[in-house]
Amino acid sequence: MTESEIKSLIESGNAVVGIEFGSTRIKAVLIGSDNAPAAMGSHTWENSLVDGIWTYSEEEIITGLQSAYADLKHDVEEKYGVVLKKIRALGISAMMHGYLAFGSDGKLLVPFRTWRNTITGAASEKLSSLFGYPIPERWSISHLYQAILNNESHVKDVAFFTTLAGFIHWKLTGEKVLGIGDASGMFPIDTATRNYNKDFIAKFDNLISDKKFSWKLEDLLPKVLLAGEDAGTLSSDGAKLLDPAGDLESGTKMAPPEGDAGTGMIATNSVAKRTGNVSAGTSVFAMVVLEKDLSKAYNGLIDLVTTPDGALVAMAHANNCMGEFDHWVSLFDEVITAVTGKSSDKGKLYQTILLSALKGDKDCGGLLPFNYLSGESITGLTEGRPLFVRTQHASFTMANFIRAQLCTALGALRTGMDILFDKENVKIDSLTGHGGFFKTAEVGLSIMSAALHTPVSALETAGEGGPWGMAVLASYLVNGNGLPLSEWLEKNVFASSKKTTVAPKQDDIDGFNKFFERYTKGLAIERASIENIE
Repeated sequence: MTESEIKSLIESGNAVVGIEFGSTRIKAVLIGSDNAPAAMGSHTWENSLVDGIWTYSEEEIITGLQSAYADLKHDVEEKYGVVLKKIRALGISAMMHGYLAFGSDGKLLVPFRTWRNTITGAASEKLSSLFGYPIPERWSISHLYQAILNNESHVKDVAFFTTLAGFIHWKLTGEKVLGIGDASGMFPIDTATRNYNKDFIAKFDNLISDKKFSWKLEDLLPKVLLAGEDAGTLSSDGAKLLDPAGDLESGTKMAPPEGDAGTGMIATNSVAKRTGNVSAGTSVFAMVVLEKDLSKAYNGLIDLVTTPDGALVAMAHANNCMGEFDHWVSLFDEVITAVTGKSSDKGKLYQTILLSALKGDKDCGGLLPFNYLSGESITGLTEGRPLFVRTQHASFTMANFIRAQLCTALGALRTGMDILFDKENVKIDSLTGHGGFFKTAEVGLSIMSAALHTPVSALETAGEGGPWGMAVLASYLVNGNGLPLSEWLEKNVFASSKKTTVAPKQDDIDGFNKFFERYTKGLAIERASIENIE
């Protein structure tokens, strides 16, 4: 679309917006009728460890939402000379899982417990055994049941619990709903009915019957919606909440709120069977749309979630990816500032550092970092200690150091993907990457393809990430015209999209395998550090 066409679209109230709450940034994207990004806004935030719980305060959530929207609004005015007053469709997405529990008065009963917490091991193990179905520690139902096991006083007063996206959508519309993809990270979905698994709900209610709570589980869960279904409209209070300046009109059609897994699938055109995507940023997860159920639960190491239109997806998820790498880059920037007297160009710094990884030894020269800022369920660790280990004879070069940081960012992910590839014989026709790991595409694709010993692609649009994927889902709500989601995406969003694919070289695969063997043995060092360093 031309600039004048976009301006006219915005003025007529026909633009579409997606907003996604990531771990470190809240991003807003406005798209035109061609589904391409036309304006963007963002807000930087960070979770806090309070009383042993990773959390964001309710105030941070609301002010972050307002800040990201205000930044988008400013970008619209700067580019097109118009004030954003009316939006045709809007969608909210966010980090999946976690626990936001509310009383009958609508007030938060305990601080938000994010997906990053690994404090629900007992609940996860019990529920996975009870259902014969993987219930990971970060799932909302694990948090609820762990609170019950802990005899937390607030549980009896729970009237509703949801995810971060579900909470924001509720504040904007008054509707207690979730897109099926996000809902599948709260409680297992029956893909035949495209709703919560009734048998599992009955088993859960029976499990806690001795507690004699006044509620049943089904009463607490948000309603499940499929992509393209009506999720309500932006209320007058919601419009004021989103835009305190008062310019935004109410009445915007709202898409079902989704999780970042679902928006990642959309952003990478990975909703058809035998397609998959890998999202690598603060955390990392790979998802494959399955042809059939897995043979067993694998003690919660593999999630079973769904696409935004309800197809079964296997997900290997790791809590830690590029967070520790970012700390190292900040340290390098401090060194540059100390030497030169001025801060570096962060974009150039990242580019230079990442490209050096391609010059490193394939096995990282014997270096072994661990990027565990938090616990890592898939490798059995409830806490994290960032570490760097080497022998006296290791090849300690910048290239090897950076390559090792990128390889260790994928260590836990590889642990989970080995289950799908080796034990379940899962087949993938295409795997598409997105997120900060792919800032320098040739580096990210090369390391990722070696780690997963499969070709990995990047779409030119995938760099827009989850908020763009959420905007596309909002566009599907008003422009879908009855087409299946995968068909609509293919025809209306990705028909002319360019794709870069990197197939792994055998020496890269062999090098990563050698590093991964060292990584697996080195987990004993990580465990010892958790036990001995506070």
